[in-house]
Parts: sequence; C-alpha cells; structure tokens
Amino acid sequence: MIQLPMAGTDKKVTINPSKIIAVGLNYRDHVKESMTFGNKPLDLPTEPVLFAKTVNVLTGPEEPIIIPAHIREYNFPEERVDHECELAIIIGKKGRHISEENAVDHILGYTCFNDVSQRNIQKSDTSGWFRGKSFDTFGPIGPVIVSHTDIGNPQALNIICRVNGAVKQSANTREMIFTIPALIAFISKQFTLEEGDIIATGTPAGVSPILPGDIVEVEIERIGVLRNPVTAEAVPKS
Repeated sequence: MIQLPMAGTDKKVTINPSKIIAVGLNYRDHVKESMTFGNKPLDLPTEPVLFAKTVNVLTGPEEPIIIPAHIREYNFPEERVDHECELAIIIGKKGRHISEENAVDHILGYTCFNDVSQRNIQKSDTSGWFRGKSFDTFGPIGPVIVSHTDIGNPQALNIICRVNGAVKQSANTREMIFTIPALIAFISKQFTLEEGDIIATGTPAGVSPILPGDIVEVEIERIGVLRNPVTAEAVPKS
C-alpha cells in the first residue's frame, strides 16, 4: 500500500493493488537489447508479454531501492541489478473483457515506475522472471498520479532514466509495440482488473546496472521525476 498525490488537487490516493502486471519487451529497441543478456534471439512479440510483480515491491519517491543481502551468497561472477523506467497505469474502475474503445474509462491515471530487476536470478530461475522482479523495494512508483484528462496523449510522452545524473534510457511512449488501450484490453481478457491495480507498460532500451550509492531518476513528461537512492541490505545478524 502506498499513497501518492493526485496532480492538480490536494487529494492523496491510496494505492493498494490486488496485482501488479508488468509488460515485457514492449519497445522494439529493448527486444534487440535483451539478446545481449545471454538470451536466445527474440522475435517481436505478437501479443503482450506479461509477468507479475508482487505488491511488496512498491516504494515511494526518495525511498531506497534495497539490494537484498542474500544475493551475495550466490557469488555471481558479475552481480547485476538493473533499472527499467516505465509508464505505469493505475486502474480506477474494475473491469473484465474491456474493449480498447472503453479502456480509458477504467484508468484512474498515470505515474512513473521503475521495474528494478535482479538479472542473475531472473536468468537462472527455472520458474522464470518472478523472483528476480519481486524483491522488496523493486518497484518504486510516483511522484504523482496524473489523470487521463490531464496527461494529454499518453502515447506521446518522453521517458528518461538517469543514474547519477547520466542519461541511460531515453525514448517516447509512441514507440510502444502495444498501446495502452491494447494492453488493457488484452490483460482484462486474462483476469479481472481491480481498482488500484497497476500495469507497468514496458521499458525502452538502455537498461544498465545500479549499485549501492547510486541515485536513480525516472522522468516522464507531464508527470515528473521519481528519484530513489540505491542501498545494500545489511547482512542479518545470526
């Protein structure tokens, strides 16, 4: 559960999603980039690639992204945690089998999201991406929610990620393979979207490692900057 201001109002919205649905490989340049992570060659997806992040990932602006202590126990040759800047949709009205034409009626608003990913676990787990995407604090969100009415065209927003002030990702939401209405329509065929659910719409190319001491910023036009420091979890005392 997290509270975020509704832009242009004095209202704070409590977000308590039943689920966080993330979309993989939704920018063409990121599909190409993903081949460099040791994966087999990838074709452009013919339907949205969905995966879940658990709600414990949620953390707010200025809160730390905490790299879990137990990751060090694996002694990975190159331990890697990456940022992934994304436009997030907050669902405002429950729906199932929502049409693309009616999709916007189910949107409360939009905000910034960072789909933080532990790559070693993501690549090695037999079950897939679940664990590497769902460690505590691996889903910073904010700083505000902007309504669909106020956002303008959500498929024409510049999206940037900076690490310590250096631009790592820079794209525009028009580059998505599957548009926002198409995502809502597809996802709502699979399962009911509940009020407060979050859809993270995918990341562009440029993902890169983050380390303790780094400052990560996700900036989306008309929304603002989501800023989070990176820290390492202290090794628990026995």
